[in-house]
Amino acid sequence: MTQRRARREYSEAQKKQLVELYNHGKPRCEIIREYDLTSTAFDKWVKRINATGSSHEKDNRTAEELELINLCKENQQLRMG
Repeated sequence: MTQRRARREYSEAQKKQLVELYNHGKPRCEIIREYDLTSTAFDKWVKRINATGSSHEKDNRTAEELELINLCKENQQLRMG
């Protein structure tokens, strides 16, 4: 049975700095190994930060996703009211 690694927190500035290293040519595998990251997390940071400048999911939602969220909230309010 494998043991889960402890969850680490990275600030937005740290995430942006690591993505900048990658964008300027540092190999992905070196960054992941050196900073003990998961490849999945790092890939999400690269995709989101390069797209919008933010690694937060809420800042990277499409117009359709935002509309769906608002419609779900509206539907829930109507059910309660």
